[in-house]
Amino acid sequence: MKIGLYFGTFNPIHVGHLIIANHMAEHADLDQVWMVVTPHNPLKKKSTLLDDYHRLQMVHLASEDFPKIKPSDIEFKLSQPNYTVNTLVHLQEKYPNYEFSLIMGEDNLRSLHKWKNYEAILAHHDIYVYPRLDAKGRTGEAISSETENATFKNHPKIHMIDAPVVEISSTFIRDNIKKGKNVQPLLPAKVWEYIDHNNFYKK
Repeated sequence: MKIGLYFGTFNPIHVGHLIIANHMAEHADLDQVWMVVTPHNPLKKKSTLLDDYHRLQMVHLASEDFPKIKPSDIEFKLSQPNYTVNTLVHLQEKYPNYEFSLIMGEDNLRSLHKWKNYEAILAHHDIYVYPRLDAKGRTGEAISSETENATFKNHPKIHMIDAPVVEISSTFIRDNIKKGKNVQPLLPAKVWEYIDHNNFYKK
């Protein structure tokens, strides 16, 4: 089974996350997409990040009607800080018959060369990349060098997927909940109900 790993704090998960996850599950050669909830780093200020359990629960609620999309708390059990290469090694040991790939935005691809042991990741795992507007300037000029982009985009393990460009952010949602704005259209219905019931992000 080929699994795509979609990492994020999902604070909160929104319809943009689901659009990307579902597109990858349906249009890339993946059997499932696991939404890996990144735990709170105890060394960093918590700020507006909800507890791990609540963010995981929202991913459960958002994905329960999508059989190819699964929530994952695998990083909750690993030492902090979390490095993707360590998570991949742990998953491969736990599920030796699965093939794990990464899902990331084009903006993250730009900084892949800064990741811990990124060469090892590229040697053993495919990477599926979805487009992001912020991977380019508003005039369409690439922020990073064309040479650097080409090096990764032409790599045999990197697959550029023509997914919808979704510009919804969890930060925007949190800020507008705090302002008393209606953000229901940006959230799966059950996630909105969970947030509203628990009065999250209002302070």
